[in-house]
Amino acid sequence: MGAELDEQAEEPVGEAEGELIADNGFLPNALSLNALSLNALSLNALSLNALSLNALSLNSRSAIQNPGETGALSRELLRYVVSCSLRADQTFSFSWTDSSGVVHPEVYRGDLGYAHWWATAGIGNDTYVQHQISACLAARVNWYGVSVRISLRNNELASTPAERAEFPVREGAFWGNLFSTTPYVGACYDSVGYVRARQVKRDCAAGHVETNPTTGEVTWQQCGSMVIWGSCNQLCNGIDTNAGFFRGCVTNYVTSPYVRTDQVVTTFLTAGP
Repeated sequence: MGAELDEQAEEPVGEAEGELIADNGFLPNALSLNALSLNALSLNALSLNALSLNALSLNSRSAIQNPGETGALSRELLRYVVSCSLRADQTFSFSWTDSSGVVHPEVYRGDLGYAHWWATAGIGNDTYVQHQISACLAARVNWYGVSVRISLRNNELASTPAERAEFPVREGAFWGNLFSTTPYVGACYDSVGYVRARQVKRDCAAGHVETNPTTGEVTWQQCGSMVIWGSCNQLCNGIDTNAGFFRGCVTNYVTSPYVRTDQVVTTFLTAGP
């Protein structure tokens, strides 16, 4: 079964005074661009039912059990969805069979618990949670496919003084809704922190820069379908005085400079060397 609760857990893990608590610096943060942009595993369809194997639609189950590259990307996306959505005492378990007939068991464990009740009921009508999970996923995408230790913070994700001391550099912010019929994700970069972000191979807040070795021409690329709107210092406001995260950012500056979202995840990095 998927989304099983570990028997030894007596109390909800990762919740205190309405906030989610996790050591974000040790979560896997290397979600690939192709996995985030995947069409095979529809998050909109996934949200309608419980996040368990028995509740998956035939299309979703087929996507994660596909032995090819599409299946690998579907499983990667699902692993991050489970990590953002379920608690640390919850798992999603299934198996798939490769082209040689070898069975591969998979067990994905939750981390942040944004929607731990998704284990038994859908989140199709809960746009607040959809936005939070989408921001969590976007914040963990890496252009290079490498895992970089980061701290995720917002009104739902508490941080300890030790975590804030270890991750003092604000990289940027992420938001969107990957579960809507027209999925989208947006990002912005900190006007100072983007330098450190590029040092540690985190390009999705400020964009990936490449220089042609022959012509010297410099090109700038966004992370897949993620739209980089510019500097967070111009797009976001209401910085939390304790944890340093942005309390809200402009959703789509082209559509309107006044419409903002509060479901934003701000990312922080280590200071160096």
